Parts: sequence; structure tokens; C-alpha cells
Amino acid sequence: MRFSKESPIPNSPRIDSAIPDAALPGGEIEVRGTQLGAVRSRLPVAVLDGIVAPVLLSRSNRMIVRVPEDVQTGKLEIRQNGQSSNSIRLKIARLITGNLHPVGNPAVDAGGNIYSTDSGPRGQKTAVSVYRITPTGEMQPFVSGITNATGLAIDAQGYLYVSSRLDGTVHRVSPQGASSVYAEGMGIATGIAFDSAGNLYVGDRSGTIFKIAQDRQIFVFATLEPSIAAYHLAFGQDGTLFVAAPSTSSYDSIYAIDQAGVVRVYYRGLGRPQGLAFDVAGNVYVSASFHGTRGIVCISPAGDASVVLAGSGIVGLAFVPGGNAILAANGAVYDVGLGIEGVRLF
Repeated sequence: MRFSKESPIPNSPRIDSAIPDAALPGGEIEVRGTQLGAVRSRLPVAVLDGIVAPVLLSRSNRMIVRVPEDVQTGKLEIRQNGQSSNSIRLKIARLITGNLHPVGNPAVDAGGNIYSTDSGPRGQKTAVSVYRITPTGEMQPFVSGITNATGLAIDAQGYLYVSSRLDGTVHRVSPQGASSVYAEGMGIATGIAFDSAGNLYVGDRSGTIFKIAQDRQIFVFATLEPSIAAYHLAFGQDGTLFVAAPSTSSYDSIYAIDQAGVVRVYYRGLGRPQGLAFDVAGNVYVSASFHGTRGIVCISPAGDASVVLAGSGIVGLAFVPGGNAILAANGAVYDVGLGIEGVRLF
């Protein structure tokens, strides 16, 4: 009888699943199956795209594998004692560009251009505040002169809004890159987001969510406990504002704020939650740690949570049409096909 790689011979390793099945380079994947343990004190070998991947843990029915930096297509198989397992495909994030300093969600306009900050340490001005990355992958300087550019959001007319955590300003940038101050006095301005009516919300790290109406009147919308790093904001389809506010705790919360400004805990149990996004089914995705794994965590409307992508250093994400996600992480921007249709308010 002949056996293929998809039908391994008896007693050879077998892969049943990988959890999660998506990762940044350097992310850690749990592989489940059979015959995955050591044989005569020899660990099995994990191979991704022909590259040997570090095996961090090996048991008979599970192993932990770290994704190497040079992996691209994500074909995984396990080799042990001269035999090979079946192969499965992982979704591996593709580096778009590096040498950036994003501190929150990237923004994506209707033309598919990606915007990311080069924020810099507090009080230090960088040569370029925001870069634009074209659909062909070209990185272009887009905005200069905003010290510690932090939060990004795009309105219905295609204007980019940028907060500064240094001086509490929000800047409005035209599609051609012309910048002007839109609002001042926002405290330690971090995350920003638009609602479907075109009102802009700004998170002041010291404890306030501001609402800026279209006529630029400013209101205190809600108050929260101060964050050690930032507020990260995103709107759900029903008009609820969701806020992540990382602290020193490993048991942080995602907050939901209704249209009257009433705050409630939506989910508790994340480590250092940061950037947020939604899909059309109402699931919220947040860059955070969950049960010891860092990556992108999906929280369902029923309150069930799971890691859908593994990787360290992720500070934000944005979904684009077609099911891909743009990730800001480790001083770089990545693209990964997750098959998730995200929410766009405009």
C-alpha cells in the first residue's frame, strides 16, 4: 500500500490542528495531533516551508512551535524517526514595511492606502509623523510636524485625523497631506475613533473620553480609570464605543460605552489590551495576551474569547475588504489573510 504525506503511514506523526492557525513570524503555535512526543529522548522536528522551526514543547498529543522569521506560505509538517506527518497550512503574516513606531491601530482609506505613525519616545519629534503605504507597498512620508503622533482615524470625506499624546491636540490632514489643528486641550490624547454620524471621540489617557461634534464643540462623553499607556477606541455597528486601556495588571478589561456615555465592563481577563477592530458578525478583535499567549484575541458577542493569531508586540489592527487584516507590530506593518470581513462605518 502506498501512503502520501496527507495520509501518513501508521505510527508516524499526525497533525490534527494548529491553535491558532495564524501567526506573525516569531509567534508560537500549539500543534495538536498524535505521535508528537520525543522518541528515545529525541524531539520531533517541525518544518515550516522547508525551514526548521524551534520546538518549545513536545508531548504525545501536542507541541508548541515557534514560527521562524523567514517563513512565507506556512506549510507545516512534523518529522520524527524518519517519518513525516501530513502537512497543514498556517496563515503567516507578511511584512509590508519596517522602521516605524506605531502605537495603535493603523488606518486604511477607501483607496487601500495604509497609514501608520512613527511616534517616537515622549517629547521627541521624528522626521516624519505619519507614513502612507500605497497598495503596491511603497512607503511615503505623509505628515510631518506632529510630535508623538498616536491615534489615527479617517472620516467619511477621506481626511486623516491624528492625535498627539504630547500636547493633547488632534490634527486634520487632507488626502494631499496638508495638516491643521482640529482640536486642542485633549489632555494626553491617545486613541481616536469616529461614530457613524461623524462625531470624533478622543481618549485622554488620564481618564476622560471626549466627544467632538462636527461643529467642533467638545463634550466630556465618559470617564474611566487612567491608563498607563493609552486608550484604544473602536465603534461597533450598533453605535457602542469600545475602549481598551492597558494597565500593569494581567487581568485587564474591555469597556463598552453606550450612546448616553454609560460605561460597563464588556470583557475582563486580558493582558495589556491595545488596538481594537470589529467584524460584521459583531466579534471584537483586540491585540492582547490571553491565557499566556500574545496576539489577536477574538471576543464573541456571547463573551467567548480565543486567540486567532499569535505574535508578540502587536499594538493595533485594521480589517480591509477581502478578509485581510493589517497589523501594526514590532515597529513594522504586516498583512495577513484571516478571512474576516471587518466593519467600516463610512
